[in-house]
Amino acid sequence: MEIDVKDATIMLEQMLYIRRMENKAAELYRARLINGFCHLYSGQEAIAVGIKSIMQDNDTVITAYRCHGFAVVFGASAREVFAELMGRQTGISKGKGGSMHMYGPSFFGGDGIVGGQVPIGAGLAFAHKYNNNGGVSFTLYGDGAASQGQIFEAWNMAKLWSLPVVFICENNKYGMGTVTHRHSANDKFYTRGDLIPGVKVNGMKIDQVREATKFAREHAVCNGPILLEMETYRYFGHSMSDPGTSYRTREEVKSTQDKEDPIKYFINYLQEKNIKSNKDIEDLKKGIFKEVDKELEESKNDTWVDIKEISTHIYVKKLEECRGLVPWHKV
Repeated sequence: MEIDVKDATIMLEQMLYIRRMENKAAELYRARLINGFCHLYSGQEAIAVGIKSIMQDNDTVITAYRCHGFAVVFGASAREVFAELMGRQTGISKGKGGSMHMYGPSFFGGDGIVGGQVPIGAGLAFAHKYNNNGGVSFTLYGDGAASQGQIFEAWNMAKLWSLPVVFICENNKYGMGTVTHRHSANDKFYTRGDLIPGVKVNGMKIDQVREATKFAREHAVCNGPILLEMETYRYFGHSMSDPGTSYRTREEVKSTQDKEDPIKYFINYLQEKNIKSNKDIEDLKKGIFKEVDKELEESKNDTWVDIKEISTHIYVKKLEECRGLVPWHKV
């Protein structure tokens, strides 16, 4: 599938934007301006951007808790992401969701339960079929979640009912502290769908991500579920509390960044195809870095979440009293 200048510009902008944002989020965490979990997407940008680039208006996405990149491609600004990470009212989830709970139109999150989003993704596919709206559910999970029981249950129902769903395993080669072959008897994740066909994809090459996603979408519409394993690599630890060096070497990370980086690959691709010049790319970088840095400084001055918000967005009706929340009996 050829990439035109307009699409190429949008995709490169998004990849650069996500990378800069995530690197700055790491700095915020180290400065102790972010508390709690923080799962960064650096190194995996080609997947979120590539998938979004071929999605149709009625399609939906749900993913795991490494969700900042998807939030951006669905319209979130870096300021909204930074504010959410720091617990500010201007955050994408009003500062109450944090790193794992970000949403947008047709984007159902960010799910904090390992593998828990996969049955929801199958449910979204059921809704597409029930409403006959032509949409497809793109349902993502990580290699560390791949052996969760609810995933196999969701696959079974999706195949039984021929639901329009593309299940995508983002295999970044390491779960929470260990390499894939140590936690999975079968680490060829694309083969694990039983009657659901599977395809392995190089998730570091955005053109291949786009091609595979386009094919998978067409298959899902006509024939029901399909499984993609997109092999990628995370540059940071599992979360920011994980240095990521006890189960892999710094040399391995550096080698991957030098030889397989998805942004470097895409830049080379665009130059070889004469879509973008070196000056075009440098100007784009400068503009995006400046924009993200500005949004970072703005988010630092945003207002903290008020204690009155502690019980909002939990139930349909606002809670007036909460037992056991001393000293905030009335909220």
